[in-house]
Amino acid sequence: MKEKLIRVGTTYVPVRNPNLSAKWYAEKLGAEINYQDEDKAIINLANQSFFLVKAKQNENTNFTDYKGNERFSLTFEVDGIDILYKLHEEFKGQGIETGEIEDRGHAGENFVFSDPDGNKFDVWSELSPVFKNMRASFYEEV
Repeated sequence: MKEKLIRVGTTYVPVRNPNLSAKWYAEKLGAEINYQDEDKAIINLANQSFFLVKAKQNENTNFTDYKGNERFSLTFEVDGIDILYKLHEEFKGQGIETGEIEDRGHAGENFVFSDPDGNKFDVWSELSPVFKNMRASFYEEV
């Protein structure tokens, strides 16, 4: 197969109320709301499209690993440890459910946060090399 997947374009997130969730994502995380109806809201966040889809009660994106730990299914990246610590404090200050900063034994550090529907997301202090190069190229052009 010569064709390759290039990037993730859209992530679907189950929520109870798409309009309230879209407002939360916009206010707390800086998402841009592109579309809303009673069944879904479409937001742009972290260079990606998210569909906040009205789901049944107690649905979320989390899963349980083989050891019985509830896990997140998505990691956001930031560019450096200082930014990770600042974002962690900002989230806590906004009342976002935010876990402690962790050293998981690999490069960088992480923390987990949750949206109002209990969807857990991870934040990692290491920006992927492709995005580091894209950022560097962008700033060279400006």
